[in-house]
Amino acid sequence: MPSKERRLPPLSPSEEGFVRELGRVMMALPRVIDTDMVRDARIPLSEYTALMHLSEAPGRHMRMSELAAICNLSLSGMTRVVNRLEKQGLIQRAKCDEDGRGWNAVLTDAGLERLEEAWPTHLASVRRHILDHLGEYDLANLTSALQYIATTPGPAGDRHA
Repeated sequence: MPSKERRLPPLSPSEEGFVRELGRVMMALPRVIDTDMVRDARIPLSEYTALMHLSEAPGRHMRMSELAAICNLSLSGMTRVVNRLEKQGLIQRAKCDEDGRGWNAVLTDAGLERLEEAWPTHLASVRRHILDHLGEYDLANLTSALQYIATTPGPAGDRHA
C-alpha cells in the first residue's frame, strides 16, 4: 500500500518572495563579482577563490578533492582551474604525503603575490554588491542562518559543504 504523501502548506507571500530573491542572488552574485574580478584584476573568481583557500590552508597546500569541495566545484572543474593556475606559475601540484596516491595543490609565492594584487578588487566588489546593502541587518545572525543552511544534512544525509 503506498504511503500517504505529507501535504505541506504553500509558501506565504513573504516566504515565496524570499526564496525567489535568494535564487536570483545565488545566480547573479557570482557573475557580477566575476565580471569585476576579470575586468579590474584580470583573474576569474574561480581562480581567485582557489588561491584564497590555498593561502588560508596550513602549509598553503590542500588535497585537490578538498579544494574542489571548498570551492564548490567538481573535481574535474577544479582540475581545469588548477591547470590554468599551474601554467601561470601560481600553483604547483605535489603528491600527497599522507598516502602517496592523491595530489595536493600548493600555492606558490607568485600565487600569493597574485592573490594579494587581486584582493582589493575582490573586497571592493563584495562591498559594492553585498555588504553595502546589508548595513541595517544583523550580519552575525545572517551568517549563522547561512552556515546552518549550508551545513545541514540533506534528505540523503549528505552535508552540503
